Amino acid sequence: MLNAHRLLLPIGLALLTACAHKPSSLTVQKQNQCPLQLHSGQQLVLILPSNPTTGFRWVIRDGAERVLSSLGPEVYSNPEDAGLVGSAGQSTWLFNAKQPGEGHLLLTYQRPWEVEVAPAKTFDCPIRVE
Repeated sequence: MLNAHRLLLPIGLALLTACAHKPSSLTVQKQNQCPLQLHSGQQLVLILPSNPTTGFRWVIRDGAERVLSSLGPEVYSNPEDAGLVGSAGQSTWLFNAKQPGEGHLLLTYQRPWEVEVAPAKTFDCPIRVE
């Protein structure tokens, strides 16, 4: 019986450590995943559907600069198996949660030359970094 208790202690500590582990990145692909809660140093991967062949582009209106830092420009990719010219793909951005606080990540999907037309889509996400 004493040996069983000695075995349970390391197993319990391992489980507690696993529960306390914070993921190094969080991938967001839908508005319904918001609001977001991140910890300092955590990476945010934002992936949104996109099709620049239609003239529409995602524009960052508010990058939550107080709490997030951009790790580079938007990267567009389309599925290789689509095989269709003009088929939709996805735009990806990488951010780093740089410091505790609150911010707002706001992107609009629109044609840049249609300044007086409402965006076709909006991604609006409150961010909290701890």
